[in-house]
Amino acid sequence: MSQTDPSETPLYSARAPVFPRRVSGSFRRLKWWLMGMMLGIYYITPWIRWDRGPTLPDQAVLLDLGNRRFFFFMIEIWPHEFYFVAGLLIMAGLGLFLFTSALGRVWCGYACPQTVWTDLYLLVERWIDGDRNAQLRLWQQKWNLRKISLRAAKWSIWLLIGAGTGGAWVFYYTDAPTLFSDLLHGTAHPAAYLWIAILTTTTFIFGGFMREQICIYACPWPRIQAAMMDEDTITIAYREWRGEPRGKHRKAEGASELGDCIDCMACVNVCPMGIDIRDGQQLECITCGLCIDACDTMMDKVGKPRGLIGYMALKDEPIERAGAKPQQVWKHIFRPRTMMYFTLWSAIGITLIVMLFLRSPFEFNVTPVRNPMYVLLSDGSIRNTYEVRLRNMQPKATTLEITMTGGEEHDFAEHPEDVELVLEGQETNVVTVAPDETLTQRIYVTAPRGSDLADERRTDVRFWLRDVDGTDRISVDSVFNGKDN
Repeated sequence: MSQTDPSETPLYSARAPVFPRRVSGSFRRLKWWLMGMMLGIYYITPWIRWDRGPTLPDQAVLLDLGNRRFFFFMIEIWPHEFYFVAGLLIMAGLGLFLFTSALGRVWCGYACPQTVWTDLYLLVERWIDGDRNAQLRLWQQKWNLRKISLRAAKWSIWLLIGAGTGGAWVFYYTDAPTLFSDLLHGTAHPAAYLWIAILTTTTFIFGGFMREQICIYACPWPRIQAAMMDEDTITIAYREWRGEPRGKHRKAEGASELGDCIDCMACVNVCPMGIDIRDGQQLECITCGLCIDACDTMMDKVGKPRGLIGYMALKDEPIERAGAKPQQVWKHIFRPRTMMYFTLWSAIGITLIVMLFLRSPFEFNVTPVRNPMYVLLSDGSIRNTYEVRLRNMQPKATTLEITMTGGEEHDFAEHPEDVELVLEGQETNVVTVAPDETLTQRIYVTAPRGSDLADERRTDVRFWLRDVDGTDRISVDSVFNGKDN
């Protein structure tokens, strides 16, 4: 027997158009519900209003790149808090590992943007061109007025969907109503038109023409998923011990020896990836479940039990072959691997929530001015100068009081009478910071002649920042430089 030389196997195959047939069933309904929910969230979210004060757009979810901030309803993330975003990305990765380990490529089949928008484009295609057989005839037909008009109508709707996709994306970065008006009047920033054009084009091409090619060649996840799955992973499979040998003619000689599969090709015809699940697990399979709906429908028609194609774990195969009842689903899902992923996912999530609610609404930085280290005043007192940066991370103006205490070794009173703290340009040590603003303030700390601060070369001190109208209070450690002895 001759063997194929691996070096002659092409790394890329030209796309053969796939025309999946319309199907109904529980998995198809689930995909419709999820698609509607996710598209609704994507398109509607930028229009949800939230009071952000007089200086920011009243938008609930806003990626304010100009000021490098992220707003999510009552939550505001600043650049120095990027660890929150990093934590969310890690949670997303662990969540993907968790669901893949438990249920295979459910993300690919139900929630991946490529799948969602491809489903939407397929819906439009069936509405314009008809179902699978009509699409095949139209594809093989020569170009004429009817084919041109159908293609123009379909592609126009696809472009509108793509434009809506790109438009919704840019709405997340600025005030949606204002940008929408500017887009209509042609006065929006060129970057907005550029990104809408890019996303319109990619959505149009990926969802309309490349489809399964993106999943096979562009997406790395089909090749990574194998490391997440094991014999307990529940995924879609064909029960060949029940279906084989397959055959269509149930009244012909030898029909009693045939399996339940009637070789109707329904599972192949509904597959958006164009594969035959009866050939076993394949890289292209996104476990969308449509083949299950198609097969169950045919089993109902021929009076055979459902489940010829269905979700199962590899560990259950010998059990089912022997005619015994498979292991309960929850035992496959709740196993060490998935529990480890869930524990890590939960730990990161709980940590982020605790950090979010314990964080201070202010940022307080104190930097001693090094040139000069100190100033000797005419009365013999010593003055140090500090650059203070105050950041108010709240949507309202806040009045803040700055005070100073000693460090661990010099615990003098919080408001020492012999130490003077003065804010430059202020009569008191209280300053007001505008909402969502950063204020740089110079402060002067003067220690009288003969005091510990003045006589010692270096003294640890602690600056405190207190919200005058609230209870928030944070501190920063620094040093006071006395005269050299």
